[in-house]
Amino acid sequence: MTLEKETERIHSTYLKGTSKTAIYLFHGLGGSADSSYVQRTAVLAKQLGHHVFMNNHRGCGLGAGLAVEPYHSGRSEDLSKVIEYGRHMLPDHKHIAIGFSLSANALLLLAAKFRGEVQPDMAIAVNGPINLDRASINLGKGLNKIYDKRFTKDLENYMKRNRPEDTGDFSLVKDLRDFDERYTAPLGGFKDRADYYKTCSAKQYLPEINIPTVIITAEDDPFIGIEDYRDASYSSSTVVHIEKHGGHVGYLTREGLGYKRWLDMAIKRYLQTYSHS
Repeated sequence: MTLEKETERIHSTYLKGTSKTAIYLFHGLGGSADSSYVQRTAVLAKQLGHHVFMNNHRGCGLGAGLAVEPYHSGRSEDLSKVIEYGRHMLPDHKHIAIGFSLSANALLLLAAKFRGEVQPDMAIAVNGPINLDRASINLGKGLNKIYDKRFTKDLENYMKRNRPEDTGDFSLVKDLRDFDERYTAPLGGFKDRADYYKTCSAKQYLPEINIPTVIITAEDDPFIGIEDYRDASYSSSTVVHIEKHGGHVGYLTREGLGYKRWLDMAIKRYLQTYSHS
């Protein structure tokens, strides 16, 4: 399939800029190009004069119902295809990708050239579940169960809307781990949930990252075990930034009588640094 034909499958909101830098934004599970953190990051990138691609994963946003296979935490080939399109469109530019949550894991896989060939020039990965098994277990604990049920319900609705022939008895699906066992793994070409989690967890590939990469996460992320980041091995091209507080893609910090978004400021600083390097 030619690149021109393949790009018909890519659903992205493109904002034209004036600089020689293109920014790619990839959302998390249950999100879309309209998610608030994607929109905020697009605004700050546009303020810097950059071109911006806000992308919808398979089955999300404008892409709902078009993909044959579902998206998951290991779909780095999808990110690669978007960046290939961007490089074709803007061949003389610097290309920087930012992935949030689920997409952060996929972006780290791409930075290590796993399941994707065309890389960005630089990557920023925010709160990535680099150990998928641990993250899925954490989702089932305490108040996290609220998010687990929400994610599972969103995925159930996706299946019923886009793949009714594969839905089966959803009463057997109690949480995200069940969904990954019954749907994500087999539809994604994996033997089972354990195979999917083992194959697509970015932690094992971090030493292979060969492009400038910034990893941002928080000690108090309720889903993602900080121990995986602390005992991981990293390549020399990777900068790891661990905040004490931040939750899962939250990072509010007090300013006077109100709050401001620390993450937005951090991403802006990294973009300013790397887009001029």
